[in-house]
Amino acid sequence: PKVSFKEQMHQAREEAILQSACRLLGEKAFDAMTMDDVANAVGIAKASLYKHFCSKEELCSAAMVQILGRVQAYLAGLPAETPPLDKLRALVRWSLERLLTNEMPLLPSRNSTLRAVLMANKDYLNGLVVVSDQIGGWITEAQS
Repeated sequence: PKVSFKEQMHQAREEAILQSACRLLGEKAFDAMTMDDVANAVGIAKASLYKHFCSKEELCSAAMVQILGRVQAYLAGLPAETPPLDKLRALVRWSLERLLTNEMPLLPSRNSTLRAVLMANKDYLNGLVVVSDQIGGWITEAQS
């Protein structure tokens, strides 16, 4: 089905919003980031931001799902023949590089309202299980 120009623009704006939210989560973390920060980074009015995401928690949850997707893509791109310990080292290196360049935020604190929203997000939880299982498998293999 053909997507209308209006819908394409909506999707492009939403992608820009998510990219800015991911970057700001890395730079400021959830508690310090505001919806004004995101709107300013994208160059849209704050009211327009709420047409895409009804709350800061919903926006950041979608951003975290996107970040988790990047992690999954990185893991999938590691050559299958790479020894498990080398895969783990590569993952740690890649993760630290993302953290240092503010491309990946630290996980939210235990008390965070974002944490509660993430724990209710099936896409986030499913992605987290996939990543955890893959890393856990590598750890088990590396130990043997």
